[in-house]
Amino acid sequence: MSSQPEPHEVTLLLEAVGRGDAAAGEELLPLVYDELRRLAAARMAREQAGHTLQPTALVHEAWLRLAGPDGQGGGERRWRDRAHFFRVAGLAMRRILVDRARRRATEKRGAGAAHVSLADLDLAAADGDERLVLIDEALTRLEAEDPALARVVTLRFFGGFAQREIAASLGVVERTVERQWAYARARLIELMREKP
Repeated sequence: MSSQPEPHEVTLLLEAVGRGDAAAGEELLPLVYDELRRLAAARMAREQAGHTLQPTALVHEAWLRLAGPDGQGGGERRWRDRAHFFRVAGLAMRRILVDRARRRATEKRGAGAAHVSLADLDLAAADGDERLVLIDEALTRLEAEDPALARVVTLRFFGGFAQREIAASLGVVERTVERQWAYARARLIELMREKP
């Protein structure tokens, strides 16, 4: 049975990866893999039935984006600490899932389909892929308005974090996260209904 890595151990490895230490990347993945897999599984549980991406594949694709070999994955390789790393991992998973949803939606409608704005779509009638794309577009707009709210949504919706985990990650009290989550959900609905 493996023990949980110490947070400072992970932070030291993250710093080493940021300096370009390839060996540190090899040591880091086993230490963060279980947590990344938990995040992926939480997010995949929200996906519609019949999706083909599995949590393990999502973790591997996110890892390649985060810390691809010799930077070839195009990933961000500078993380301040463990919490920052998992926020960035949540964002990578979000991008992967949204990209897949957009591709599936395009395939369903054909490559020459006309663009439909958020205002033209009935969110209740949208399928899982369309909803995910709508949420991502609204979240991108929310990030421009209020990055702190967007971080809470990303960690909760795409990362599967509980409120206490988000509070610890962001260095705030749980009640603050609860208020931010409630406001962010209401604002996202408004943004999805507004014209971009």
